Amino acid sequence: MSKLYKISFLPIVIISVLITLFLKCGTKDGQDAEELKIKSEIPNKPEQVSEGIKVTFIELGSVDCIPCKMMQPIMKEIEDKYKGEVKVIFYDVRTQEGKPYSKKYGIRVIPTQVFLDKDDREYFRHEGYFPKNDLIEVLKMQGVK
Repeated sequence: MSKLYKISFLPIVIISVLITLFLKCGTKDGQDAEELKIKSEIPNKPEQVSEGIKVTFIELGSVDCIPCKMMQPIMKEIEDKYKGEVKVIFYDVRTQEGKPYSKKYGIRVIPTQVFLDKDDREYFRHEGYFPKNDLIEVLKMQGVK
């Protein structure tokens, strides 16, 4: 009986550890969800700000969503690595400020990534967590190097 108890308890421990790891994955350098929420509520406009911008990468999600939190470090890396070629925007669609973008881009699930070309036309869309290497391939479609 004791051995059976140990075996049935193991999945609960594993699931608890995984949930803890996922909750910590979305923050970087001590950022917490509140800091990310504040950053996301600053209204961003998808208009191209520079002649050099080839792609506007729009992430529609929420600071409370685990896959969305997992996208935050990827978005930061893309923003830093492709500065001047890619504009990265995050809208928290669960806030009053972000809700209109949910309708504007017709999202069904979060996170959703929308990619606009230099003329602000959507050329690609992805739903769910988007691995960095796959995301970079989408940027390359528009000549991002």
